[in-house]
Amino acid sequence: INAEYGGDFSSGTSSRSTKLIHGGIRYLQNAVFHLDKEQWDLVCEALAERKSLLDAAPHLSAALPIMIPVYQWWKLPYYYAGTLLYDLVSWGARLKWSRVISKNTALEEFPMLKENKLKGAVVYYDGQQNDARMNVMLVLSAIREGAAATNYVEVLELKHDKDGKVCGAVCRDSVTKEVFEVKAKSVINATGPFTDSIRRMDDKEADNICSPSTGVHIVLPGYFSPVNMGMLDPETSDGRVIFFLPWERYTVAGTTDTPCEPHARPEATEKEIQFILGEIDRYFDSKIKVRRGDVLAAWSGMRPLVRDPSAANSAALSRNHVIEVSKSGMVTIAGGKWTTYRKMAEDAVDAVISDNTFSHATTCKTRGLLVEGARNYHPNLSIELCQKYGFDSEVAQHLAHNYGTQAHELAKITQLTGKRWPLVGKRLVADMPFIESEVKYAMEYEYACHVKDFIARRTRLAFLNVQATRECLPRVAELMAEEFGWTEEEKEAEIKDAEGLIRSMGFKLAADVTMQKESQLSVSDYQRYIKVFEELDKDKTGVLRPAELFEAFKNLSVEITIEDTINIVNEVDTNRNGVIDKDEFLLIMAGVAAGRIVDSRLQKLVELHIQTDRISTQRSGGGI
Repeated sequence: INAEYGGDFSSGTSSRSTKLIHGGIRYLQNAVFHLDKEQWDLVCEALAERKSLLDAAPHLSAALPIMIPVYQWWKLPYYYAGTLLYDLVSWGARLKWSRVISKNTALEEFPMLKENKLKGAVVYYDGQQNDARMNVMLVLSAIREGAAATNYVEVLELKHDKDGKVCGAVCRDSVTKEVFEVKAKSVINATGPFTDSIRRMDDKEADNICSPSTGVHIVLPGYFSPVNMGMLDPETSDGRVIFFLPWERYTVAGTTDTPCEPHARPEATEKEIQFILGEIDRYFDSKIKVRRGDVLAAWSGMRPLVRDPSAANSAALSRNHVIEVSKSGMVTIAGGKWTTYRKMAEDAVDAVISDNTFSHATTCKTRGLLVEGARNYHPNLSIELCQKYGFDSEVAQHLAHNYGTQAHELAKITQLTGKRWPLVGKRLVADMPFIESEVKYAMEYEYACHVKDFIARRTRLAFLNVQATRECLPRVAELMAEEFGWTEEEKEAEIKDAEGLIRSMGFKLAADVTMQKESQLSVSDYQRYIKVFEELDKDKTGVLRPAELFEAFKNLSVEITIEDTINIVNEVDTNRNGVIDKDEFLLIMAGVAAGRIVDSRLQKLVELHIQTDRISTQRSGGGI
């Protein structure tokens, strides 16, 4: 709950992390070189909590090897010494020993690397998770243990008793707009970047302790990284570090670090996206070009860096978490990171207990507590789902790794496909493993209230591919409308709201990315594409309808459904009128020519259409 807006579980920074569960290898370097005890303690604590988190949620997290490519001989022992110390500090919580590998081995394990001057690499181990799913599972686990939790509720005012002690809050349900009061013996302020707004509700004179900064990540196709090997660039051109990691069959690269003001929906800027692409290019083989058009999604999250008001140097920012108990008794927990969430919660509750009389309080029992879906989980669960219910293997793996043993409950409400195989699990997007029954499950069991909850946090669709997400919005809204009884107007409003979210995550309409001076078509290209448009426009109406595209693909012996052709139209239909006019068509082709748009299905159709004039289909038995 925060004072700025009543949002969903994990709708803020918790869903926008680098997805790593780590001790902070760069903090260890600072701790050693600057004799910084605070950062040393942070690394020790985080490494212990890393193991705890991996054990608590084996379905949502796993160990990940991360490679540091080395292009100077002296850096091999330097980096290896650092990672070895990292292993020694973790000791009993160590995942695997780090190792030095040769140039040839490095290229075998990460073939995309630039070979020139490569001397070898150091590989160390950290953890990785699905952060938003972890957040939701933690909420469900808390409810299982007796907690009451709610999303979409905002705090309007804190209540104080006659002695000035905080005793509750006035809240508003963001869905129904109902205002109500919650009474409490103790109030904990755990609102991340919005920490100070709640502190000023408690004390109007409170100084700011939070200094947020944004970190941007981009998502690229999965073929840009090995399936089970990440990469760390320890020395970017501006002194930061960049991670390049496989995640959910895609590739995540980031992050940046830019001071900012708290914002409910931060956006990645083009400058930050270009910076990350430039850093990737420094390490990649010259034959591989990571283009702007390869960016499938981009998101920005806010780090809640804090000053410790009780520290000797209260102006210095802390990477650790800070506990503050105000005069009214409100406990503020700020700072920290995902890896140490359990210890942060433990410290916050300990502060509450020490400041109040709770006769029933016991010692913390969360260490070793399994989160929802982890009980009886085993690595072969996906095979069990295939054999028991008839999911295809890709969908089964997705369900096993996102729901754990709760996938059995989801399977019970999954409808038959009507096909020979798979028997169950109709996909929302053809080339992604998300299925329709997940929508119903998210509403019934995971507190999803809006379309954006499903696409961003119950599944990670919006974080992986914003264009694919846009295509499935009508179907997701339709399924949710059936369950919640939305009117057509309410359904359209949900779609519009969800589109607002994906616009903040890198989605740009065709006009946004092509109506730029450097993207204009040459005269010859313009004339060529005008000819193609007119040839595809069979009924001479000046627009391309889904039926015309379907017929064009069919004539080129390309197997496609009418639903797919509707989605192709939606990809480029900037004015949302259900057809592609000549201007929209030319804008897409301009984006293709400039390299800003890649892998557009309309582009593929145009290329096939042009090639039929030059290549006999008999040359390859009917192929191109």
